[in-house]
Amino acid sequence: MGNDQRVGEVCIICELEKLRGIHLYTSFICLDCEKDMIHTETGEPNYQYYIRKLKKVNSPKAYS
Repeated sequence: MGNDQRVGEVCIICELEKLRGIHLYTSFICLDCEKDMIHTETGEPNYQYYIRKLKKVNSPKAYS
């Protein structure tokens, strides 16, 4: 009987805290934004918006 507070992560697209989504390298994308991106055609205005937001994705550094 503890506190069942679930803490989400901040989506790099909508910048809202969400509980469910995917991790792309070190970034988090919520399920809503992932779904919207998948269904966006390259000619739509939102396509460029998603491209700008995805530039925030940082690939993990390779350590040797």
